[in-house]
Amino acid sequence: MSFLDSWFTSKKRREKPSALLLGKILETMRESVVVIGEDTRILAFNKSASESFGRKNGGLKDKRLSEILRDLTLHDAFRRALEEGKSSDLEMEIPGIEKRRYDAHIAPVELDGIKGAIGIFYDVTHVEHLERVRQEFLSNVSHELRTPLTSILAFVETLEDGAIRDEENNQRFLAVIRKNAQRMHHLIDDILELSSIESGQVRLQPKDVNLNALIEEIFTNLSTKAVERKIKLTNKVPESTFVFADAVRLEQMLTNLIENAVKFNSEAGSVTINFEQKDSTDIISVNDTGEGISAEHLQRIFERFYRTDRARSREIGGTGLGLAIVKHLAILHGGEVSVASASAKGTTFSVELPKKIE
Repeated sequence: MSFLDSWFTSKKRREKPSALLLGKILETMRESVVVIGEDTRILAFNKSASESFGRKNGGLKDKRLSEILRDLTLHDAFRRALEEGKSSDLEMEIPGIEKRRYDAHIAPVELDGIKGAIGIFYDVTHVEHLERVRQEFLSNVSHELRTPLTSILAFVETLEDGAIRDEENNQRFLAVIRKNAQRMHHLIDDILELSSIESGQVRLQPKDVNLNALIEEIFTNLSTKAVERKIKLTNKVPESTFVFADAVRLEQMLTNLIENAVKFNSEAGSVTINFEQKDSTDIISVNDTGEGISAEHLQRIFERFYRTDRARSREIGGTGLGLAIVKHLAILHGGEVSVASASAKGTTFSVELPKKIE
């Protein structure tokens, strides 16, 4: 028994349907509900409250409120409900391995002659997390757009002030404007792409893909950038290797990872692509010989706009969304992407794809 268990024990209460009806209604609620008596002992609770507050306290039955929730503001709200018949609304946080935040409504209640106070707790942890993500996203987007836009406006004003007739510099100014406009274009494209993936609008068309041939094609497309930085590209995937994936999306994932490996590599370094088979997955790894990523950054590397070195990232290009897109595409395939790295020891990104079910 959980909700109203103490009220159901007496014959008098069983004869009255109000407690039973209320109990059945509250058991369907997603919110956590706790009812206390005038002695502040818990008279009743629903399943959600038991899961939220009872697990680390050995259950809720017959416990005092102070034994499970140690928030003084909450205790004052329950006291006002019991002694003064006043309702209260408050925000509270319950510490633990994962902090939970609640909006709580406390009100007096009387059922079948028994006076008490009821607390309804709305878990807003996820909502607040989403709000923080939204605010951070808007802040990052604004910043990433403002930087190239400021440069564009500055050079346009320079050209308008007479530099358009400066044959030695006008083409250079226009090239800077073009570069920053392209940067904004790429950022908007990546935002729209990530939004489409997260909203479920992207549909995969998996088929057998020749991995060796696909990587060779990506190497060809990135050869100019690799030559500029003297990066050696090595494909160690056997020619007869096939993986089951959406060819376009797989190319998108690997292009992003290989291009990053070229950009952030050490001068005259190397990028190597390996392949490994496990029982139920195919693993494609992209290894570089760059400076590596310190442990403090690894756990956040797939977050949107997260950069280990913002100044260098902006200098060599990139929107800060590429790895987030790779992560979501890997998940969409039913797989995952991971990273292993250490400072001065290079970095390896691994994409795991489920094998084709025959």
